[in-house]
Amino acid sequence: MEITHLGHSSFKIRGKQASVVTDPFSPQTTGLKFPKVEADIVTISHSHDDHNQAELVGGSPQIFSGPGEYEAKGVKILGVATFHDSSAGSERGQNTVYQIKMDGLTLIHLGDLGHKLETEEVEALNGVDILLVPVGGVYTLDGKGAAQVVGQLEPRVVIPMHYKVPNLAFELEPVDKFLKEMGKEQVVPQPKLTISKDKLPEELEIVVLE
Repeated sequence: MEITHLGHSSFKIRGKQASVVTDPFSPQTTGLKFPKVEADIVTISHSHDDHNQAELVGGSPQIFSGPGEYEAKGVKILGVATFHDSSAGSERGQNTVYQIKMDGLTLIHLGDLGHKLETEEVEALNGVDILLVPVGGVYTLDGKGAAQVVGQLEPRVVIPMHYKVPNLAFELEPVDKFLKEMGKEQVVPQPKLTISKDKLPEELEIVVLE
């Protein structure tokens, strides 16, 4: 499996048989360029413009949006209903967390999760290898909250997302706050992550993607 960061909360996850793009974003809303990309599957965590621009992804992908069980091209996906805030959705509405199973690995994309997970949510998402977690606060979990969710799910690899970067059109916290909470302040960004089940680290590893 190869994971590349397209920006914000969007990643391309390329497996042996299929590829998935998560939360494609509007350049107008974010101030960030969305690269030319194709995929077999697109997942949408919620209906805000910085997460729901499926039409920007080429290749005529299948689009999965909202809670439910999905399968396409050998990829199994579970969407779990959560909230975009810490007040049961009253501020920013619903959010879908996606569990993606491909190439023998289990990856979770938390979307714009705004709260610690409930016990039943942790149980539904059990057994995660790679966790994509928002860390920038303001609209989602901040560094401290993200660290708590990492503790709840106990992944082997954590990739932070949805944080302050140059040219972003709105204010978020930088990734450094999350890294400090995790006690991993010296993390060198990588262009991509290539990983397989037998290459998973023994202990928790944080990977910052460029």
